[in-house]
Amino acid sequence: MAFGGPMQQNPVGSLADLTGEFPGGYYKIDHRDTNTLLSVTLLPNGQIFTQPGAMVAMTPDVTLKGKLKFSFRKMITGGEMSQTTYTGPGEILFAPPVWGDIIAIHLDGNTRWTVGKGGYLGMSDGITKETKSQGLGKAIFSGEGLFVQQFMGRGVLFITSLGGIVQRHLKQGDQLIVDNGHLVAWTCTYSIERAGGSISAGAHSGEGLVCRFTGPGIIYIQTRNPDALSEWIAGQAHPRQ
Repeated sequence: MAFGGPMQQNPVGSLADLTGEFPGGYYKIDHRDTNTLLSVTLLPNGQIFTQPGAMVAMTPDVTLKGKLKFSFRKMITGGEMSQTTYTGPGEILFAPPVWGDIIAIHLDGNTRWTVGKGGYLGMSDGITKETKSQGLGKAIFSGEGLFVQQFMGRGVLFITSLGGIVQRHLKQGDQLIVDNGHLVAWTCTYSIERAGGSISAGAHSGEGLVCRFTGPGIIYIQTRNPDALSEWIAGQAHPRQ
């Protein structure tokens, strides 16, 4: 078998609340799957870093500091390289901009995680975030843009999805083909192909393209495709005659 046996879904696939600790505080994720909310309690001088606009509410004892960096990358990615820093003590509620799920990834200091466009929500202290070029070919054909975000260190990384989120573990040599619009985060290597299996080096559009991942590693997949959702919304607003 291509997968080396039946695929197993991690318990994150259930709708149970998720709780845990990170350096400087602890968290709870509830209202899961579509209206998910991340509640963070920071200890004195504990910190958490998030994408701008993620805060829903916070207690007045929390210190907030926004950071915004402009660079040539902004012209290519179409957005700002920015983050917001929260320093405790206190409590903060966070939510993603669209309906979907949130999960926590505990980084062990050894594994580098790559997060696709729109997947990053926040991270604890102890993690470093870098924006890396994935090469022009992968940028065009993967649908993730010229740059992706990579995370290393020890702490907790919070990622979000459109719709539900599914985890897949790949053993050494196992492969999984994922539609490029459903990617959230991964640790595996991958290549870009046409859905039928042919390599897309000569392709001029992203239609019908998939990512072939090769283990070992972990892949998080979202159950809804942002591009497909946008097309559906546009169709409802302007129905065809």
